Amino acid sequence: MENYTPDYFNDEYLEPQKKKNFHIQFLPVIALFFLFLTVFTICLGVSVHKLINPKAPAELSDSQTKELDEILSKNYFEPIVKPLPYKTIPANLIVNADSAILIDQDTGNVLYEKNADMEIPPASMTKLVEMYVVYEAVRNGEVSIDDVVPLPPQSWAKNLPSDASIMFLGEGQKVTLRELLLGLAIASGNDASIAVAYYICKDMDSFVERMNKVMKDLGLMRTHFVESSGYSEKNITTAREFASFCRIYLRDFPEAIDDYHSQKVLMYPLEKNLPLDQREKGDSEAVIQYNTNKLLGILDGCDGLKTGFIYESGYNLALTAQRGRRRFLSITMKGPGIGSVQGNKYRILDGTELMEFAFGKFASYIPEGEGHSFVVGCSGSSEKSIRLVPAEDEKFSVPFIAGTSPEDAAAKIHVTANIPNYLYGRIECGQELGTITYSLEGKNLRVIPLVADRKSQRQNIFGRLWGKITYRAAGLF
Repeated sequence: MENYTPDYFNDEYLEPQKKKNFHIQFLPVIALFFLFLTVFTICLGVSVHKLINPKAPAELSDSQTKELDEILSKNYFEPIVKPLPYKTIPANLIVNADSAILIDQDTGNVLYEKNADMEIPPASMTKLVEMYVVYEAVRNGEVSIDDVVPLPPQSWAKNLPSDASIMFLGEGQKVTLRELLLGLAIASGNDASIAVAYYICKDMDSFVERMNKVMKDLGLMRTHFVESSGYSEKNITTAREFASFCRIYLRDFPEAIDDYHSQKVLMYPLEKNLPLDQREKGDSEAVIQYNTNKLLGILDGCDGLKTGFIYESGYNLALTAQRGRRRFLSITMKGPGIGSVQGNKYRILDGTELMEFAFGKFASYIPEGEGHSFVVGCSGSSEKSIRLVPAEDEKFSVPFIAGTSPEDAAAKIHVTANIPNYLYGRIECGQELGTITYSLEGKNLRVIPLVADRKSQRQNIFGRLWGKITYRAAGLF
């Protein structure tokens, strides 16, 4: 009898069974693989979404803000007054003064200049620097604006040269620091200047040293003073540097305009200012003096600042005017004229020419709020996102080349940013990573670099690997 082998022992029967068992054994592995792939895909999708649609980073800490400011100051230094960021045809203005400059107070842009770096004595415009020092002293708590100021003999009007401007200070008078500043601003009193200097610093040399320190701290190295009133021809400055100072003065102490420089009349001494014996005699008739800036009340919007004259300087004028939200500032030096009547005539002509040009041709572009910034996601980096911020002040003067007015032109400025979709790896604070462009009617007026507002360190090798995968995957969308 032949041996019989059932079919399920045959190779033909066992082979499919082996394959079936094999598939069954690897089903968990396959399931795990697909589970891993699903989780990986979901995680990657979430990471890509967060990279493409990042949340805003935390606000900068004080130390981070300081670091950014230091980097921007070093790498993108901007002078107090600066050229326009676009090319223009020089204005054909009739300016009689030998030296002049016109700037936009908001932006610092120079709109016109003529021999603006010529060294000329500032004359009584010097008193603006004296007033700045006083404002600083009040702010620092060194003195109070309503302090009664003792008058040293050097400040008595009778002891000053006969050609000096005075507010008629005298022995025994009772006068406040506020009244002395009015005497400086309106009557250009040299007696007031001396009294203020001695009160703040006890002597003239110490006060002048403080004035010169203000200039040095502002980087104005061609301006130097030897006394506070401007009487000496050895005081020296340039139109450009004095415009720089005036811009800072109005920025730091804008209240000076209403408090002092826009005031038209000074009446001094009043009865309250006189010593008792003079009051008892009835000798209390005040001297009325009018502001030496004759453009007050003549030029629309004019509200300051200060005149100056000595023979070596000619007729100087620091002038400012505001119409609506726009304010411009001009300095004219070594103006012509034989006598004050003629000198004031040319001051008025030059000041009007410059200001009407400014108000007719320019307006300031000022971004809303704190300005533009752009959030960009980061991958393989310690920060999930950073901000890109303009490396320079965004404000600039816009030419009247479109719209119905200069203000309308400024309102039509179009802003576009060229920035990366996302970033990878280490990022340095202040690193240039894009640009922002300001255009008007299709003409690019200005381009500013965009920089990282903070540093971001590279992650460890695993973080960088995942970050690289996320970064590459994001590029597919």
